[in-house]
Amino acid sequence: MWNVECAMKRIRVLVVEDSLTVRKRIVEVLESHAEFEVVGEAEDGKRGIELCTTLRPDVITLDMMMPVMTGLAATEYIMAYCPTPILIVSASTNRGELFRTYEALAAGAVDVLDKPRGDGPEEVWNQSFISAVRMVSRIKVITHPRARLRGSSPSGARLPLTPRAGTPVGPLPEGEGMNAGALSGSSAQLSRARAAGDIRLIAIGASTGGPAAVLEILHGLPANFPLPILLVMHIGEPFAASFAEWLDSQSPLRVAYAKDGEALPAPGEGRVIMAPPDVHLILKGNRLCLTKSAERHSCRPSVDVLFESLAQSAGKQCAACLLTGMGRDGAAGMLAIRNAGGATFAQDESTSVVWGMPRESIEIGGAERVLRIDEFAPMLMKLAEKR
Repeated sequence: MWNVECAMKRIRVLVVEDSLTVRKRIVEVLESHAEFEVVGEAEDGKRGIELCTTLRPDVITLDMMMPVMTGLAATEYIMAYCPTPILIVSASTNRGELFRTYEALAAGAVDVLDKPRGDGPEEVWNQSFISAVRMVSRIKVITHPRARLRGSSPSGARLPLTPRAGTPVGPLPEGEGMNAGALSGSSAQLSRARAAGDIRLIAIGASTGGPAAVLEILHGLPANFPLPILLVMHIGEPFAASFAEWLDSQSPLRVAYAKDGEALPAPGEGRVIMAPPDVHLILKGNRLCLTKSAERHSCRPSVDVLFESLAQSAGKQCAACLLTGMGRDGAAGMLAIRNAGGATFAQDESTSVVWGMPRESIEIGGAERVLRIDEFAPMLMKLAEKR
C-alpha cells in the first residue's frame, strides 16, 4: 500500500541541461529516489519550454547557459505563460552569468544550486540537490507577466521626494494590507511611530523569493529616498558574490555590500547597504560591523542577528520589513524591534513565494502590520516624509 501511495504522489521533474554528462547525472540522482519521476529531458531552453507546456511537470531543474535559448529567456517565458517552480542548477561564476542568474530569480525562479564540481563527496551534492528539488516543488508559484523587471539609474541631483509615476503615496485606508489575523491595535501603534517622525533607518530581511520582492520595493522608491536601508538576503555561495552589484544596476538607489566599521549614513544619505556573503551584519552604536559568529537558523548572514542589533542600537528609530522566505529567521528579531518601539511590517501570504518567515513573525506578535509587496514602498515613503 505504501509503495502504491508513494508512486501516485511522485514529484514529476523536467530536467533542462545542455551538457549530456551533467544531465545524466541529475537524472540518475533523481531516479535513485522513489519520490521523483523524471518526465522529460531537454538540451536547450526552447525545448524545455515545449516540454513544460505539454508535460506540465511539478518542478523544473534549469541550466542558465544553453544554446538556442538561455535559461533566463526560458524562465521569463515559462513564468509568464506556464508558471512552474524552477530550480536553477548552474555553474555560472563570472559576473555576466551571475547577473543572468539574478535576473532569472527576479523573473520567478525559486532557488539556485551550483552544479556538482567533482571536488567533494558526491553524496553531499546529491543530498543538497534532492532537498532543493523537493523544497522547490512545493512552492505555489505565481505568474510573472513582465519579461524583465525595469531598473533605473540613480541620480545625484536633489529632487523633490516623489516616487515613480503611478506609485500611491497617500495613507493606506484603515486595515488595508492587513490579514484577518493581524494584531489588534497595530494601526494606532504605527500612527504613533509616524507621528514621532524619528525613523532614521530601514531594515529588510528576505530569503526564498527575495530578489523579486526587494526589487519591487526599491522600484517604488525615488533615487533621493533619504533613509539608509540595511538588507539581509539569503543567497548561497558562490552565487552571492555579485548580487549587490546587480541590485545596484537595477535600483534607483545605490546598493553596495557593507564594510566593517563604516558609519551608518545619516538621514538624507539614503542608500542600500547589504550584508556580504557568509558574514553577519550588525549595528553597534552608529557603526556597521561584520562578524563571523555562529550561524542562526543555519543562516549567515542572519536577519535575526541584524534585527536584534537594531533593537538595541536604534530602537524606535528603526522600521523593519520581513519578506518572503522559508523558515523563521527574522521573526524573533522583528519582535525585539517592535518591543523597542520600532515599526515592523511583514509581507502577506498572497504575494509571498514562501510565507514562512513573515508568518512566523506574525504568529509571535512581531509584525505590527501585514502588507502586500506593492504596499511596502508607499509605507516607507510615508515614514521618510515624516523626517
